[in-house]
Amino acid sequence: MSAHHHGHQHGHACGHHGGGKNRHGRAFAVATALNVGFVAVEFGYGVLARSTALMADAGHNLSDVLGLLLAWGAMRLSQRRPKGRYTYGLRSTSILAALTNAMLLMGACGAIAWEALRRFAEPPAVAGLTVMAVAAAGVVVNGVSAWLLMAGSRGNLNIRGAFLHMLADAAVSLGVVLAGAVMYYTNDFYWLDPAISLAIVVIVLLGTWGLLRDALRLALNAVPPHIDMEAVRAYLAAQPGVTEVHDLHVWGMSTTESALTAHLVMPAGHPGDAFIDDVVGELKAHHAIHHCTLQIELGHTAHSCSLL
Repeated sequence: MSAHHHGHQHGHACGHHGGGKNRHGRAFAVATALNVGFVAVEFGYGVLARSTALMADAGHNLSDVLGLLLAWGAMRLSQRRPKGRYTYGLRSTSILAALTNAMLLMGACGAIAWEALRRFAEPPAVAGLTVMAVAAAGVVVNGVSAWLLMAGSRGNLNIRGAFLHMLADAAVSLGVVLAGAVMYYTNDFYWLDPAISLAIVVIVLLGTWGLLRDALRLALNAVPPHIDMEAVRAYLAAQPGVTEVHDLHVWGMSTTESALTAHLVMPAGHPGDAFIDDVVGELKAHHAIHHCTLQIELGHTAHSCSLL
């Protein structure tokens, strides 16, 4: 009998069914089209109204368009089957898209903040009514976009990032409406315009930090936040015949799928394929681990995969 055996089974999240793919694809297409049109309108009116807040929000919405395109493209690429040197397919493109999206937003925030601070010195007169009208349209566009992406945001960091940005934009646009109303009815308080720009920066940074942190962790093969590593180890160690669990690794293959490898020491011998099937099924159902590779060892092998 050989010193160790391998148990291997694949499992995939149900979020990749054809209906889900098409539904999320349509949501991205409509949300992108709405935001492209709105960016052009908002920036044009921002120039005419001399509103930094409108131009800043248009710049941020443009970065959202890029983010939507990145997330959409990554979603499509992550659905490709494994081929050649890409033995996991292109699943990790969703992680790269989320990370790139976060960094683009950080850069946009810096540019917006710089322009707003420059205008604080000499706030220009702003056409408050124009600001209100365009920002009100933004509430509708961003609100509809967030609603379209809401269903796909559950359990998908890639789509969740796009959803949260749309939701935050709707709230920010509402703030711009209120500032525009104050400037219109008082013909004063023009400092509110760059102040709203800085508020946009703060809100976006707060939302982007979580996205950047989670995406960076996944890119570094950290254990996904929804998986309790100690609970997984305890479950494997509690299986009949298992005397030791070592070389346990869990990482995210994408923003929705995770993988596990582990060595199980079972001195009594290999328990059979049914044992492997049961363990893999439990890991998928109760620990959200979709791709598992288990190596069974009798306890007297010199082989080790330890990274220590």
